[in-house]
Amino acid sequence: MMIVVMEKNASIQNISSVLQIVEECGFTPHVSKGEERTVIGVMGDERGLITEKVQTLKGVEKVIPTSKPYKLVSREWKQENTVINVRGVAIGGSTLTLIAGPCSVENEEQILEIAATVKEAGCHILRGGAFKPRTSPYSFQGLGEQGLELLALAREKTGLPVITEVVNPNQVELVAQYADILQIGARNSQNFALLQEVGKINKPVMLKRGMMSNLEEYLMCAEYIMANGNYDVILCERGIRTFETYTRNTMDISAIPLIKQLSHLPVFADPSHATGKRSLVPPVAKAAVAAGADGLMIEVHHHPENALSDGAQAILPNELYKLVRDIRALSDAIRR
Repeated sequence: MMIVVMEKNASIQNISSVLQIVEECGFTPHVSKGEERTVIGVMGDERGLITEKVQTLKGVEKVIPTSKPYKLVSREWKQENTVINVRGVAIGGSTLTLIAGPCSVENEEQILEIAATVKEAGCHILRGGAFKPRTSPYSFQGLGEQGLELLALAREKTGLPVITEVVNPNQVELVAQYADILQIGARNSQNFALLQEVGKINKPVMLKRGMMSNLEEYLMCAEYIMANGNYDVILCERGIRTFETYTRNTMDISAIPLIKQLSHLPVFADPSHATGKRSLVPPVAKAAVAAGADGLMIEVHHHPENALSDGAQAILPNELYKLVRDIRALSDAIRR
């Protein structure tokens, strides 16, 4: 509803006074502490009028009504880029973070072999699906909790943090026991019950853009998570559905710099799901980095012809090594 900007020298007592008034009026405050000043987002029924009460309090520099439907996601609430730390891996800011792994965890030998490759290639986080929402009910749906256990084993062997998808609200607690980052897939990006549940946990969440979502709708999905208390949200552009059929989806490269203008949250790109074609993953990955992506999510498999899901878009290990080298050279060239 509105943003309260505190003065640079505002005291803890000044901030507490604002929070007290906001809560007494029946609103929910969300505090963002920046390098220079504190900003408080005020959420609630927009019929309430508390602007006059707040703007007269000591330590308040100004009160800004916000017209955007998303508040906590916006740069109005937080000017500085959000940086999320996952087991020593920084996500966002000036760093470029690489996530790689198979579409699905298939067995112990497969995930450990790929995890070792991901580590050796210089990637930072291991991906792998344990629960797989598929277009066909007859397709491989994942190993479930066994897959989660194998991801945890791969983390133990390599030291890589792991990210995996959660598909149902009642699975959130279980997946959070194993994963370092919970992923919300494109098909669930507007599953508001699921978004609310991951908003209540103390684990970072990667939210993929829905295949039919415009950017405002997408950012509102992230708002659901943050409004429930979880501010560690990572956005991921993975292509949208258009009339084009040569690729699996149409990669919206322009969304990357645009979202970074609108939001402080880290923005990743998934060229694997965007293109659906192994040969297109490296060039689209480079384009995303050049456009300002904070990280990439890449699918890799030693034997994609035998993969239980999405083998056509998984690059080979030698292609991953080359892509990481090229990405590093590109990052140096653009002073990333």
